[in-house]
Formats: sequence, C-alpha cells, structure tokens
Amino acid sequence: MTTFQPDPETVSTPTLSPEELVNEILEEEMEINYVEVIETVISSLDQDNTAMVSQTDAGHLWKFKYGTVEVFVQLTGSTDEDTLTVWSSVLKLPAKNEPQLMRKLLEMNGAETFEARFAIINDEVVLLSMRTVAELAPGEISRAIAVVASIADNNDEALQAEFAL
Repeated sequence: MTTFQPDPETVSTPTLSPEELVNEILEEEMEINYVEVIETVISSLDQDNTAMVSQTDAGHLWKFKYGTVEVFVQLTGSTDEDTLTVWSSVLKLPAKNEPQLMRKLLEMNGAETFEARFAIINDEVVLLSMRTVAELAPGEISRAIAVVASIADNNDEALQAEFAL
C-alpha cells in the first residue's frame, strides 16, 4: 500500500484556520435574502394589500398600512454597514402641551417600546427601529417591523386625541 504524498510545490498553504474556513463556508450557505424576508413579513401584516415598494440606488423602501398607521421599511443594502430602518408617524408637530408630550414619549420609550423608540423626524413624532445589517437574523427583521407597526397603531389615535392641534 502506498501513501499519498502531496507535491509541496502544488499545494498552497491555507490562509484560514480550519475553524475560520468552516465559519466562512457556513456564512456563505446561510446568506439571507433580506428583501425576501421583509416582503414576507409585510405580506403577513398588510391585510388590505396596500404594500408598495420602491427600489433605487439607495436601496429598497416599502410602505404599507397597518391598522390606522402607515409603516415604512428601508433597507439600504446587504453589507454589514447597511441599515434596516422601520418607522411610522404617529403625530404631526407642533402639538399641544409639547413638554407633557415629550415627557410621555420618554416614559413610553423606557417602558413600552421594546427595541423601537419614539423620535422626531421632519416635524413628526415617529416610532422608529434602526440597526445595521451585520448579523441580522430573519426573526429580528420580523420583530422590528411588527413592533413598530403594532406600537404605532396602538398609540397614534390616543396621542393625536390628547396632543394634536
């Protein structure tokens, strides 16, 4: 019986350790199609078939109606530095008694919004969830969209009734 002896001139030395090589192979096999995941989540939440999508050089932007709010989902790309942002407007500014409104929103941020938060963007109070795509799992995408949609829908009418001008 002969043993195989590789020719040292034709065999290259691996630059990755066996563990790094296995991790790299697993990452390639587990590549997530973020667009597909987002569209699946939106289709499960969008009961009135209102969903629209726009694709530009800046990424994808979806809009759909959930209860009494419009929810926006933006995906800037699929690299680790790209972002997933989900938001929904709940109240236009200016508003009545803004100091009381800001206190209420901060208290809600601390106790009721999970991974989302209230913020002010373009003179509107929005519920917002934002994170990088790095190590983003399908469950996190689903949760971000569902949390923003449900909390915004559960609070928009009460906030408008109490604080809208």
